[in-house]
Amino acid sequence: MITEDTVKSALKAVKYPGYSRDIISFGLVKRITINDGVVSVGMALNSGNQEVAKQIKADAEQALKAMEGVTAARVEIEQPTAGAASGSNPWAQQNRVSGIRRVLAIASGKGGVGKSTVSVNLACALTHLGMRVGLLDCDIYGPSIPLMMGTREKPTVNGADKMVPPMQYGVKLMSIGFLVEGDQPVIWRGPMIVKTIQQFVGSVEWGELDFLLVDLPPGTGDAQLTLCQTVPLDGGVIVTTPQEASLGVVRKGISMFQKVNVPITGIVENMSYFITPGGERVEIFGHGGGRTEAERQEVAFLGEIPLFTQIREGGDKGVPVTVSGPEEAPGKAFITIAKSLIERYK
Repeated sequence: MITEDTVKSALKAVKYPGYSRDIISFGLVKRITINDGVVSVGMALNSGNQEVAKQIKADAEQALKAMEGVTAARVEIEQPTAGAASGSNPWAQQNRVSGIRRVLAIASGKGGVGKSTVSVNLACALTHLGMRVGLLDCDIYGPSIPLMMGTREKPTVNGADKMVPPMQYGVKLMSIGFLVEGDQPVIWRGPMIVKTIQQFVGSVEWGELDFLLVDLPPGTGDAQLTLCQTVPLDGGVIVTTPQEASLGVVRKGISMFQKVNVPITGIVENMSYFITPGGERVEIFGHGGGRTEAERQEVAFLGEIPLFTQIREGGDKGVPVTVSGPEEAPGKAFITIAKSLIERYK
């Protein structure tokens, strides 16, 4: 039986030309009608590029005609005029960074859930599994990546006037923490944050990467919106802790990504439980809230990370557990999630 859901599922095979994301995740499909085997789809593009529209139309019609029971497929695409395409569209300046296959944002609705800890350990876990990885610290006011990755090396500048990111544990890094002295605070208004993040994306020589992980600050402010407007995101990973206070703001983070057409890769539950030296399992913050919320939101649950002292110690010492002990229990928790990411973005 042909339904709106089966049509959307078929259209997920259609990629936006030049990108790894499909037209459904970009939010291009606005209308679907089904009548006696005839499927009509209406789309709206932000781009006025006729070649892009032509390619999407052809690929979409081909995908629809391949569906069982479809006798005819009609795709109509609306495009802005040349003037409107660049004037009012806040996403018109998005540009995929050459050489980077996947850009994933690591986000949380609130602070204190261990988002940066998850970011550094996932970056090192992916590297351990053979991926080429970059880690961008977009927390301008509270950068923690230099501490957690154990380096304060400043980026250099190459002949093309691009910053060359320092590398630690095989991960290419960029953070405002590399550019300010010691504990000097960054006291900037929004426009400076916007400009800095745009430079970190477009003016850094990232080279060839399988994944660029972006550690976002808590909330839904300038940093998050600037990143979404600057580069097409392949997905957002939401980090939470089990209790309801954390899950409530997770919903806001998911809603933000949905409004800017960023697909949700999944939810990670951090600080899931604690094992005492005697072997007793203690659920300090409750347990299972992340999985339940993932089911409610109909997104993937990527895994849970227990409270291990080694994880905290690794962050303080600048040696993540996925570097010091990838085969031990704390490191394995992140390795498992990293494997899931690789599988999802083959």
